[in-house]
Amino acid sequence: MASLFSEEITLNLPDSDVRYFPNFLPSEEANAYFKTFKETVPWQQDDIKVFGKVYAQPRLTALYGNNGKSYSYSNITMQPHVFSETLLTIKHQIETIALVDFTTCLLNLYRDGKDSNGWHADDEKELGKNPVIASITLGQERFFHLKHKENKLLKHKILLEHGSLLLMQGETQHRWLHQIPKTAKPIGERINLTFRVIV
Repeated sequence: MASLFSEEITLNLPDSDVRYFPNFLPSEEANAYFKTFKETVPWQQDDIKVFGKVYAQPRLTALYGNNGKSYSYSNITMQPHVFSETLLTIKHQIETIALVDFTTCLLNLYRDGKDSNGWHADDEKELGKNPVIASITLGQERFFHLKHKENKLLKHKILLEHGSLLLMQGETQHRWLHQIPKTAKPIGERINLTFRVIV
């Protein structure tokens, strides 16, 4: 069970509201969740279109939800599976901190350092104004980069650790881009759960 007293780090970045909870899930619990999701989620690899060219997305994904609503990004439209009991447990824990009822979870499986997620913002119209995005990291820690959309000098990076929660709220998605870059280091697998509200 996530501790209500787990350490909280506020990223003091302008035009944003970003909070990081490094020990949101106890290590053993996070280990069990990683194993469950790796073995039970119906992972898929979609093609994405970038500047007119089609590529295999450099990670595996799955979508879960409780309202049957699809999610579209990068010319991909995903249909949700029904929330599992495990996802619901994590969802309820996050909601006690975020004070939001999440409808949807996009899961990402980064198989190695070549798997990545390029610069983007979670600002699709179905997410509404000032969307709240809650991101859980399981497995391999990875660097998360942020850069301001207008002021190119405003950049930040944070290491997302096993069992951690990153909470992005307010104007963050409208004013900042983020990415999980590739790395040449030999690293293990990372599963990322990104909870959101589809209106």
